[in-house]
Amino acid sequence: MKLQQLRYLVAVVDNGLNITAASEALFTSQPGVSKQIRLLEDELSLQIFARKGKSLEGLTDAGQKVVERARRILAEADNIKALSSELAGEQQGELVIATTPTQARYVLPDMLETFQRRNRGISLRLHQGTSEQIADQVMSREADFAIASGRSELFDDLVTLPIYSWERIVLVPADHPLAGVEKPTLADIARHPIISYTYSFNEESSLGRAFSRAGVEPNVVFTAQDPDIIKTYVRKGMGIGILACMAYDPATDGDLVAIAAGELFPSPATWVGFRKDRFLAEYMYEFLEMVVPGANRERIDRAVAGEAEDGNIVPFPRLKPVHKHPTFGDQLNNCCGDFKL
Repeated sequence: MKLQQLRYLVAVVDNGLNITAASEALFTSQPGVSKQIRLLEDELSLQIFARKGKSLEGLTDAGQKVVERARRILAEADNIKALSSELAGEQQGELVIATTPTQARYVLPDMLETFQRRNRGISLRLHQGTSEQIADQVMSREADFAIASGRSELFDDLVTLPIYSWERIVLVPADHPLAGVEKPTLADIARHPIISYTYSFNEESSLGRAFSRAGVEPNVVFTAQDPDIIKTYVRKGMGIGILACMAYDPATDGDLVAIAAGELFPSPATWVGFRKDRFLAEYMYEFLEMVVPGANRERIDRAVAGEAEDGNIVPFPRLKPVHKHPTFGDQLNNCCGDFKL
């Protein structure tokens, strides 16, 4: 049995059982991949894939167990390579972060710029998606770290550390009726078409539950993952926006009125998560220490060992209530700018 065979096996599974796609991802030939899979099955004396003619239909029960173990073996092989590089004093590597568009655009830029300045030999890759996609990417080892908000149960299989809590805002054009309302109610908001994040009103969302508990039916007319897209359609007059306070930048969003909504909706938390079996190179510890307030190597190692966090989460700077614009623009103080990771 060779590591190459296990890599081929996992690549076939990760490419939807499509050997052609797997061979392209591996930069090798399709016949070569098929041959190595067959050799592996012959050596193990079991059938990994269920077949229909020449097509792969799925994994057998035994095949699922083989793939699970193959992933662990390959992860450890990668960990050994990373350990070797670190022991040799090499400052080379790659850091892959899976996160949401809001975090990528409004929270991470300054921190990543600082990180790369200190770690010139480390290349950065940023994957964007929903919280579900982000968790999956880390579990499948496509990414090293997940940074996301919302449903912490999505990260139950990961080591997680809390970064900060944040509040939602209601975003409206300056001439909108709500622009003059200092503290709108959920009923006030529900009278208008709503634009928000794609996941905001699913059954697990705290935003949707807030309306439900109040006995109010929100009129959601448009959803998007990217907060900048949401703001674009708010400007078009298609509805009022409900989004994270971090996504409001007075420097570029001065034509919109941001209304603090922390008293209307629960404050979600943002977490960083990673696989327990992931070897943490020195630069990865440094990244976590930059992202997580108060983190150090000892605290990170305790989290990996399964010791519970103390639960203290740093709040993102509150957005002061705004009911006029631009007179009160200075009160906002740039919701993101005052928070330094």
